[in-house]
Amino acid sequence: MADKVFSGVEKAWERLLRLEPADVCKGAGVLYDKENHSYILKSLGFDFSVSPLKREIKNLSEKGEIFVRRLVYFFNISVLSYLVNAKEIPHSGQLIKPENIRGGQFFFKGSHLLPLNKVAEKYGSDREGFITKGIEFNGRVLGYGDVSFEFLPLPRIPVTIILWLSDEEFPARTDLLFDSTCEIQLPLDIIWSIAMMSILVLL
Repeated sequence: MADKVFSGVEKAWERLLRLEPADVCKGAGVLYDKENHSYILKSLGFDFSVSPLKREIKNLSEKGEIFVRRLVYFFNISVLSYLVNAKEIPHSGQLIKPENIRGGQFFFKGSHLLPLNKVAEKYGSDREGFITKGIEFNGRVLGYGDVSFEFLPLPRIPVTIILWLSDEEFPARTDLLFDSTCEIQLPLDIIWSIAMMSILVLL
């Protein structure tokens, strides 16, 4: 798996280097720093610099350190694939579970199962803690479940995370949903990587 990700990162850098910055900016909703020949991308509210020439992704704020260190395995391939694939299309507003994406029922299981149970275990009786953590990563509060947020791990890829608190009848539960346009924007393995990253920042 690691070799496959490394290969994917290398190919994405090569593709990105060949693309016109204006096209990348339009498709991905990012900015281009002409002086440093790098893209400025926002993830979960934090700015990052992506340099195709140096093949380097740098966090531009202290709080972004978690992405280029602890979550680098998921973050780098997600960012690069997004920059070379993203399209300027509006969100549909239709939320879907990852397993309901084409091919998702086969992909999001086994070793690729999302650790949503760990989020439920951590915050199942801690609504305020969940809210605090969501705000830390620039989540927008929504009205689903007992508490929910919409995150923007990448500019055109909103992720909604819903928490149902535990009570006397039912254990806590967490769901993650994407806007249905995600499958137009990105390959399935990158959607999984973004989902993992979105969950792990909460843990």
